[in-house]
Order: sequence, then structure tokens, then C-alpha cells
Amino acid sequence: MVTVDRGAVEQRGIEHVPDEERYGTPRRQFWVWSAANLSMLPVGYGLFVVAVGLNWWQAMLAVVIGIALSYPLVGAVAIAGTRGGAPAMMLSRAAFGVLGSRLPTLITYVTVVGWETVSVALGALATRTVLERLSPGLGSTAAVAVAFAVIALGTIVLGVYGFHVIQRVQRWLTLITAVVTVVYLIVVLPRLHFDLSGGKAGTGVIFLGGVVLTMAGTGLGWLAAGADYSRYLPRNTPSRAVLGWTAAGGGVTQGLLVLVGVLLSTSDPVLAGAVAKDPIGALAAQAPTWFLVPYLISVIISVTAAGAVDLYSSGLVLQAIGVRLPRPVLAGIDGVLMIIGGVYMVFVAPTFASVFVAFLLITGTAAAAWAAVFLVDLWLHRRDGYDTEALDDANGRYGRFNWAGIGSMVVGTVVGLGFVTSADPHLAVVTAFLMPSSMLNSPLAMTNLGIVFGFLLSGLLYAALTLRTRSVAQEVVAS
Repeated sequence: MVTVDRGAVEQRGIEHVPDEERYGTPRRQFWVWSAANLSMLPVGYGLFVVAVGLNWWQAMLAVVIGIALSYPLVGAVAIAGTRGGAPAMMLSRAAFGVLGSRLPTLITYVTVVGWETVSVALGALATRTVLERLSPGLGSTAAVAVAFAVIALGTIVLGVYGFHVIQRVQRWLTLITAVVTVVYLIVVLPRLHFDLSGGKAGTGVIFLGGVVLTMAGTGLGWLAAGADYSRYLPRNTPSRAVLGWTAAGGGVTQGLLVLVGVLLSTSDPVLAGAVAKDPIGALAAQAPTWFLVPYLISVIISVTAAGAVDLYSSGLVLQAIGVRLPRPVLAGIDGVLMIIGGVYMVFVAPTFASVFVAFLLITGTAAAAWAAVFLVDLWLHRRDGYDTEALDDANGRYGRFNWAGIGSMVVGTVVGLGFVTSADPHLAVVTAFLMPSSMLNSPLAMTNLGIVFGFLLSGLLYAALTLRTRSVAQEVVAS
């Protein structure tokens, strides 16, 4: 049995975790995923879902369905981590080829770095809003810059130390954030006057849009990181437990908070506009002054926890692309990119909501197409696990390029992007190109069902191509 120093900087990157270094139970997955999702940001999601044109009960139903559809996919990716002992983007070489996997890995890298940037930016924006509430002028650029630096530094330190330290720290961060969040709800909810009369109901098409937006903002954003922590679990860990605890850690925690946001939308019609500019800080307007400091501390802790999970994963993704540097060094490089992007969002960009929602939909489309190929491959061809040596050998059994996987993902992504829309004009150039101009502002266009189309098309196409290839190969062998 090899002794693992769980307080040292983790040196392992994307390479396979040997059986003697695996430990823990699937219950530990709950703490990692709960900490990564326990913040006030999901509360803001609730207001975004209502804003598509749903009343409160429709929005709540859309949230429940969106969570139930997206987070089990994260849990399914986590099963692959237990079977293969490696991160998801390393394991995806089996479906895309050792060199072919660089395409989905590059897209995933952009997505993960984007989420790191969102986390640190949200923390800084919330700091400015809360400090201004405490005292006009207190939320100066210098104060926001200090908060930005603290959040970025904490995120980078945890991301560099890696899995063992993150897993130990996340449990306490989860508990602290949970306590403050519960106090927030206890203090704020009785002060509000909810209008549960029903409001104007949205159509069935708009309801589907709420489901898709929920999926994009919750589970789909975590798909590529699904195996990064489960790879340390013993190989014989029950698959149902891995899926269940992973999905519960993120889904239950985030789902409850999104539902709170839906309820808040009925109490303050102006809140949705404020959340569009600062999804976390705007919620402080509902809290009494004495609670603002604990609230801000909780926000800083929660966004740091979420950013650390993404930063850890982004270093692994870079290694999966082929960058031959130690994981801690890559985590540091990603931290620099996170800071650059965060500075733009906090100190340069005029608005947040349009860019953020467009980011969710575009990256969610690509993530869904990749996940469909990855999960179909896992279900059909990897029930006995992965050949870990072949994952790093371009001349091995998985080959350089698996055109079935690459083609299926590309087709699904292109078709998916052709049926999603963007309110941000700079990002709109890569969306909605398969819809006629007369349809762009219609309720059907706003559902953004392209994410679902892309997922289904990629999965079905990959299954058809690989089953056909296997059938032909079996016929050849038999003859």
C-alpha cells in the first residue's frame, strides 16, 4: 500500500491513478460537488429562468426537470472516472482517438477557464455591490481590486495543491457556506411578500426554454469535470453510488438554491434587472445591514471553492491536449488567464447577463455533444473499463483519430449552435444560423432546443457508426 501525503501539492496530472493509491467512499463526492455549487449564484439562475416568460410554478417545475436531466449525466461521467482512474478528457481518447480527442479537449478547456473567470468576477462584483450598500463610496476600484486579488489567490492556491487538499478543504467550505446561506434564508424570506397568485403563464414552448436554460446553467457546465475526483475512488466502488452521490452533491444543493431564486422573483419585480448586472451582489439588497459582512464573506468563500474545482480541472485538460508541463504549473498558468478574463468582466465589460447567458448556451451545446459521444461510448464499449496504456499511445488500440467520435460531436455541435440564440451581438455570429430570420425572435427560437438536438444527434450518430463498424469487423473475423 502506497502512502499518499494528502497535505502536499499533488504532482499527478492526467496519468492513471494506480489501485493502491485509490481511497475513500462515493459519499465524499457529495462534499466536493456540494461545495462547488453552494453559493448565491444559483439563486440568480432562478430569476433568469423566470425571465424567459414563466410564472413561478412553471419556473419551479422547469428547474426540477432541468436539474433531474443534467446532473445524472455528471454522475455518469464520474462512473467512467472510477473505471478508468483518469480524468474525463483523458478517458475520452477512447471515443475520439488519442490525437482526435484534442478537439473536444480544447473546447472543454475554453469552457472551464470561462467558468473560473465567471467565479472570480462574480465575487468581485458582489464585493462592490455589498460595500456600496454598507457605505456609499466604499466600493471603490481599490477595494474591489483587493477582493478580486484575494479570491483569485485563494482559487489558484487550492487549484495548485490539487485533489487531496481540495477534498479536505471543500467539506469545511461547504459547511460554512451552508450555515450562512441558511441564515440568509431565515432572515430574508420572512421579510418578503411573495405573490403566489400564479401570474401570467408561459406557453409550453417557453416552458421548454426554461428547462434548457436550467440544464445549461447547472449540470451541463460540469460535465467535463465529472471524472476528475471520482478517479481516486477504488475501482470496485458501486457505479450507482458514484452516480447518485455525485448527482446529489451538485443537483440537490444547486436545485434548492435555484428554486429560492424563483420564489424571490415573486417578491420583487425589480430584482431581475439588478441580478442581470450582478447575480450575487444584487441579492444582498434583500438582507439587513448587520448581515452584509457575513454574507460577503460567504460569497468570497463560495466563489473561491467553485473556482478551485474548475482551476484544478483546467490544468488536467491542458495536459490532455498534450501540453507537457507539471499539473501545478499548468494550474498557475490557468490562474493567470482567469485573472485576465476576470479583470475584463469586472472592470471593463458594461453588462454581465447577456454575455453570461450566451456563454452558458454556447458552451452547453458543445458540452452536450461531447457528453453524448462519451457516454454512449462508455455504455456500449467500456463496460470492462479502459486500456490505460493505450490512452497515451497514438499507435495503440484507440488509434490516432476515431472519426466516428469526432464527426458525431462536430455534427451535433454545429446543428445545436444553429438552433440556439444569443442576446450578445458579438457571440451571436456563431448561433442561430440554421433558423430563418423571421424565426429569430419567436418563442420557439428562444427555447434554445439546439442543446437537446445536438445531444441526441451526436449520441445516436455515434452509436450507429460504431455499432455498424463493430458488426462489420465481426463479420470479417467470422469469415
